[in-house]
Amino acid sequence: MRVIAGKYRSRPLRSLRGLDIRPTSDRLRETLFNILTAGNPAALRGTLWLDLFAGTGAVGIEALSRGAKQVYFVESSAAAAAVIRDNLQSLQIEKGFKLLLDELPQAFWRMEREHVAADVVFIDPPYRMTEAYRETLRALADSPVIWAMSMVIAEHDKKFDPGEEFGQLRRFRKLVQGDAALSFYRMASTAELHG
Repeated sequence: MRVIAGKYRSRPLRSLRGLDIRPTSDRLRETLFNILTAGNPAALRGTLWLDLFAGTGAVGIEALSRGAKQVYFVESSAAAAAVIRDNLQSLQIEKGFKLLLDELPQAFWRMEREHVAADVVFIDPPYRMTEAYRETLRALADSPVIWAMSMVIAEHDKKFDPGEEFGQLRRFRKLVQGDAALSFYRMASTAELHG
């Protein structure tokens, strides 16, 4: 596992053994970031990210490598949080991130108090935790941590559907690659809600 592009390109990242820590594959991460940058390498410069169920931190670190201003890594496993910390230290990343060792409801509360408004939210719970997708997407739809221009992306097993809509949060794209899929969500406009 490595950083795909940007400042830390080709640098290796550590992982943990076990199915619960299932890092986003290099290939899928490359596809995701190609979609987000759409041929413009500077597209992510200055963005704020939430990497939820962060695992190894690979997605958030990729965002930092490509110019994100701030990444909130949220992880409830102390072992996984230690791996994120090790990966950040090995790349000598000392600023531009916060690592929250917390369950999501508490982490959302903390971020709301800090008036965090994310540009991109990446959700990647262990695939077996199917209800975590719906709970997280519902909580995001009701939270001020996302706004009209936020993009929410869920990585999931291609055989599992996390859902089309959660309040104003609506899926607008689904991409399948191998056994994994990415579902892309954004807040519906007033016209879309009533039209």
